[in-house]
Amino acid sequence: MHWIASWTAAPQRCEPADLPPPPFTRDGAVLPDSTLRQTARVSAGGRRIRLRFSNAYGATELALARACVALPGDGRAGARSIAAGTSRTVTFGGRVAAVIPAGAQMVSDPLDFPLTAGASVTVTAHLAAGQQARGGITSHPGSRTTTHLLAGNHVDDEDLAGAVAVDHWYFLSGIEVWSGAAGAAVMLGDSLTDGRGSTTNGNDRWPDQLFARLRSRGDTGRIAIVNQGIGGNSVLRDGVGPGVLARLDRDVLAVSGARWLVLLAGVNDIGTAPAAGTAQRQVTADLITAYEQIVVRAHALDLRVYGATLTPFGDSEAYDDPRGHREAARQAVNEWIRASRRFDAVIDSDLAVRDPLRPRRVRSSLDDGDHLHLNPAGYQALASAVPASLFRAG
Repeated sequence: MHWIASWTAAPQRCEPADLPPPPFTRDGAVLPDSTLRQTARVSAGGRRIRLRFSNAYGATELALARACVALPGDGRAGARSIAAGTSRTVTFGGRVAAVIPAGAQMVSDPLDFPLTAGASVTVTAHLAAGQQARGGITSHPGSRTTTHLLAGNHVDDEDLAGAVAVDHWYFLSGIEVWSGAAGAAVMLGDSLTDGRGSTTNGNDRWPDQLFARLRSRGDTGRIAIVNQGIGGNSVLRDGVGPGVLARLDRDVLAVSGARWLVLLAGVNDIGTAPAAGTAQRQVTADLITAYEQIVVRAHALDLRVYGATLTPFGDSEAYDDPRGHREAARQAVNEWIRASRRFDAVIDSDLAVRDPLRPRRVRSSLDDGDHLHLNPAGYQALASAVPASLFRAG
């Protein structure tokens, strides 16, 4: 038995467009005297749980007046209500309230709250009125899951009638279970892993669909899958969220029970670099160096590292270029991933979703419409391309 991450949301600085709407943001303060109800689906079960709250990007202390966990009223993500009689108060060092310093995170005390793999859990928190978050808050904008906000203290309300719904997570960054599960597989990447193009409250990102596959098998049914994707993320530099190299320690190496890492990232580095051939050759070399660094650092903690090839972006208005330098960079990076033998295994995401007649493009049936992101069928194709044997407990 050990603590294992069963659900994660990579912390990001909340951009202005993703802040809670008025009246939850006013006079520079965010969510004063407000209740947040958020749901998440765990990937490994256990009889005890603990929560992680992050104030990584807060400029001031974050005051949690109270937090509770419960089962959602309808059993699914995005629920506004909780099931009667299931709510339990979370404590921090034996206390109901907690103050999280700026830049820090806090792990709750263990709580007897049995969950099965694939169950949804609701976390309801009341932010204190006297100590509001100012100057920036920590969030995960690409939740693809609905959060409910209501002014005042409504932690004990079964239904948050009149609440405002937003599709972002705030402050909650992890749910861990005390479990005999074999370990956690961390999915690290950008918007493809974060699930742009998937269904809100549908849990059909590719890591979700991989979880469903592994759970159905006897030899991989006790593997936790945790999603550390950030939409718009790059490997080399900070952009939308800290770059993969910058967040590797926090979002992978420090994940409780991590045993495997799947890396699908690099398209944004290629797509945002100048299209000139010299710039693309440089970003190709830099990505290869970065991948080697990721492998070395993960191997130092005995994680197995699986490299996924970069998916096509032909005809993408944002990333394709008429001279083909970016496509040449993608092909060069993919050739290195396939042939270098630096990764413990290769997952051929490119092959899984490309059009066989036009390999520079995503197959139309899998395309979300921008020729860069995928629809749920495309994410199913990505999940199906991952050999289940990579996660056998032995």
